[in-house]
Amino acid sequence: MVKDIVKDPFFLGQKSTEATKDDMQTANDLVDTLRHNSQICVGMAANMIGVKKRIIAFDNGKMISVMFNPEIIEKSGEYETEESCLSLEGSRPTKRYEKITVKYQNNKFKYITATFTGWTAQIIQHEIDHCNGILI
Repeated sequence: MVKDIVKDPFFLGQKSTEATKDDMQTANDLVDTLRHNSQICVGMAANMIGVKKRIIAFDNGKMISVMFNPEIIEKSGEYETEESCLSLEGSRPTKRYEKITVKYQNNKFKYITATFTGWTAQIIQHEIDHCNGILI
């Protein structure tokens, strides 16, 4: 189900809690909402639809992927960039990494470790920041 986008900085600034198998509907709603906003958005975190759980969804240009409880465990190639956010007006400078390794759970809650680079890595970092209550 497509959900409204939360724009309250106080709510968005709070850390999300660990996701469980009981949060599958939230993940489905997140994907539906991302698809609905695909012309202006490439990634979302669950808190953007009002649920403080560690779930992100992102479009890498080929498909929409979902990560439960993502955590960056390695990063390299620091750079400065500007980003915008569906939940906030305007764009802001931020620090990102060209290459990241993320440990997360898939939709069967199996642990996966994967490395991402470039644009996909940047999207994932932005959404993990949301999970950690960090706003750009």
